[in-house]
Amino acid sequence: MDTLLFRLTGPMQSWGTQSRFGVRETELEPSKSGVIGLLCAALGRPYSAPVDDLANLRMGVRIDREGKPAVDYHVAQNIRRASATGGIKGSDVSTRHYLEDAAFLVGLEGDVTLLNSLQEALKNPYNMLCLGRKAFVPGSPVWLKNGLRCGETLEEALNTYPCLCSTKEEQLRIVLDDPNGQRSRTDVPISFAERKFSKRRIQIGFILSPQTMLEIT
Repeated sequence: MDTLLFRLTGPMQSWGTQSRFGVRETELEPSKSGVIGLLCAALGRPYSAPVDDLANLRMGVRIDREGKPAVDYHVAQNIRRASATGGIKGSDVSTRHYLEDAAFLVGLEGDVTLLNSLQEALKNPYNMLCLGRKAFVPGSPVWLKNGLRCGETLEEALNTYPCLCSTKEEQLRIVLDDPNGQRSRTDVPISFAERKFSKRRIQIGFILSPQTMLEIT
């Protein structure tokens, strides 16, 4: 098996999977739909393009630094009513959750040809990359020079790759795609254009923290 690793670090990130109406929630680590959306931006794929090849990659996330949950409020004005009568209803307030100062190592396991094309796209992205929302830009390059790990499984790559930041934690939380996982999330995109998603099973556990800190390049 082959695995591609890349980092998602920044002052603010938001990875919603259950947002409804005026409340925009976030998971505690990147969602699969959010990661695939980022990859589509890097590749230059439009919303209408198929994403089956990306959705079929097995994903894992190592949480090198747990983000601090935070919330803010947005006010949009001159919102048009959705009723048959139409008209303007004035202002609309939404509650938006996000993570502060989080650091994630994301791994994708699958065909090396596809992984290599993703590695090149992350190095020279076609569109601007963001961490869940357009306003949330990466604090460090997403691309990792040695991120393509040929001959390594997803577990091996996440277990051995140097930490993205300094940490005193002896163990790091890890979230893996697992058909026998105890939890499920509806965040596998079928179509971004139609906003259709399917479920995946995940397993949450802990691994020993790699002692060496990655030199930021």
